[in-house]
Amino acid sequence: MYPQIFTAAEGVDQAFLIILGFAVFILVAVTVTMLYFLWRYHYTRNPQPTDIKGSVSLEIIWTVLPTLIVLGLFWTGWTSFKAMRTIPEGAMIVGVEGRMWSWRFTYDNGKTSKELVIPVDTPVKLALTTRDVIHSFYVPAMRVKWDLVPGMDSDAWIQSDTLGDYDIFCAEYCGLKHADMITILRVVDQEEFDTWLNGEEEPAEEKLGMSLLEDFGCFDCHSMDLSEDAAPTLLDLGSREETVVLPDGTEKKIRPDEAYIRQSVRDPGAALVKGWDDMMPPYGDELSDAQLGIMASYLLKGGQGKDKGQALADELGCLGCHTDDGSDDVGPTFLGLYGSERKGKTSDGKPYVLKADDDYIREAILNPSAEVPEGYDDQMPAFDDLDKGSVDQLIGYIRSLGKKDAE
Repeated sequence: MYPQIFTAAEGVDQAFLIILGFAVFILVAVTVTMLYFLWRYHYTRNPQPTDIKGSVSLEIIWTVLPTLIVLGLFWTGWTSFKAMRTIPEGAMIVGVEGRMWSWRFTYDNGKTSKELVIPVDTPVKLALTTRDVIHSFYVPAMRVKWDLVPGMDSDAWIQSDTLGDYDIFCAEYCGLKHADMITILRVVDQEEFDTWLNGEEEPAEEKLGMSLLEDFGCFDCHSMDLSEDAAPTLLDLGSREETVVLPDGTEKKIRPDEAYIRQSVRDPGAALVKGWDDMMPPYGDELSDAQLGIMASYLLKGGQGKDKGQALADELGCLGCHTDDGSDDVGPTFLGLYGSERKGKTSDGKPYVLKADDDYIREAILNPSAEVPEGYDDQMPAFDDLDKGSVDQLIGYIRSLGKKDAE
């Protein structure tokens, strides 16, 4: 059994143990009685059948006693259920959205997260909704399991008296990738929660690295996705092999490291990536050694590895059904999607052949049932609550992947 970290759920464990205890007691009692009757009334001891008269006392006992037991068990279950359903006044509210096949948690200030983060010893009201099919929000350590039904708003509440990370599952089969609906409940102290919620944490090295790259205009020429720009992409720089051309014209294969990045910034013509012109101006002493070290560390670790569109696609759960590497999944891959010819049927069953341009992708996001691509089922939920800027970011991300395929 999972450790229990929710005070209101103590009654659930108690009810479970009481019911289990009675079940074991009844099993043993019935088994012992059965064995006794087999022995006591065996035909060798009773060759002639005996007519046993009824007993009013026994009938009263085996009617009243089970009734009292059932009422007692009902009361035990009811009191624990009531404690789990009585949400304290003033509880912090967190929106919980289940979708195929991920979770999204939204806080009062608009912050969203793929993990549920709560402060210790604080009651939290969970506003439960689903975007598509029935899901079930299940936190074993809280003894909380509640169904999310389309078109129905429901709620539950939790409160942890223990710091730590705990599992969150979907307990209702919801389709092909049901097993992927796993995330974490993080219980932290109040100070850490406030810092996380308000985004006031000390700048992480990767955030500082991204900030430096933006401040010095690196993204004016380099991309952080698969799109082609005026200079080589910086995506996954530390995990790939490059062919560089030296000043004497010789070629050399390298795996980018910190020294190479420092050299490329201060003297970019010293080792040009093959296929690219010597257009980047040297930065010389404009960047300090410390700044260069932070930028190099960020790039070699992969940085965020995503533009805003990809980060949004990940947050919204798009990458739970669509891939960005060309492999098949529940939905069409994003790689090579943009600009390709798409075939399928409209909502009224008419076939269509369209080019996957901005308008096509926008419609697929906001109203996916209107044009279902060939070979796929109509099961994508509509993301019609997204603002135009978010939709544009998603389209831009898909467009960048499309260009890679078109080369």
